[in-house]
Amino acid sequence: MPLKAFRGPKVWLWRWRRNPLKRRADVVEAWVVLGACLLTVLAGVLAGLTATRSVEHGLARERADRRPAVARVVALVPGSSPAQNSHASAGERVRATVRWTAADSSARTGQVRVAAGSEPGTPLTVWTDPRGRLASRPTTASEAAFRAALIGILVGVSAAAVPFVGGLAVRGRLERRRMDAWDTEWSRLGPQWGRMV
Repeated sequence: MPLKAFRGPKVWLWRWRRNPLKRRADVVEAWVVLGACLLTVLAGVLAGLTATRSVEHGLARERADRRPAVARVVALVPGSSPAQNSHASAGERVRATVRWTAADSSARTGQVRVAAGSEPGTPLTVWTDPRGRLASRPTTASEAAFRAALIGILVGVSAAAVPFVGGLAVRGRLERRRMDAWDTEWSRLGPQWGRMV
């Protein structure tokens, strides 16, 4: 015999239907579950969208502020001589001093990674911030969209976890109270059943 025959038909929204056996705890639990579900969805969506917009805005501002500049290697880079090249693997990048001209026409120097064996005067592209200081390469629009979506999902899931876990905790507490009430009732009524038999 299937298990469904013992359970009876599934009734949707049974916690809100009129029933003389329905207790106050059942109504409270119904509202807690509904509230937790709504808050979980709302908190997750709102936090995720807010984080996504914030990251996209920050990365777009970064793309607008950073400018490429042509820098030139100042000194001989390790690995340029044949003896040093034997120790350097193909494609190895090492730190070297480079010089570039900032937007205000001032000469700047800084340390960046360049290919091992680069000779003095070798040109390379560096990225600078609005003050002309070295900065990392800005993200492309597609990289920014991916990063913003990923961060938005992580923030949304984290924010949604708070009301979800809170709802589970409240529901568990209500369940424990209900079980305690049943134990109390059973301790009061159980002995009476024995006398009837």
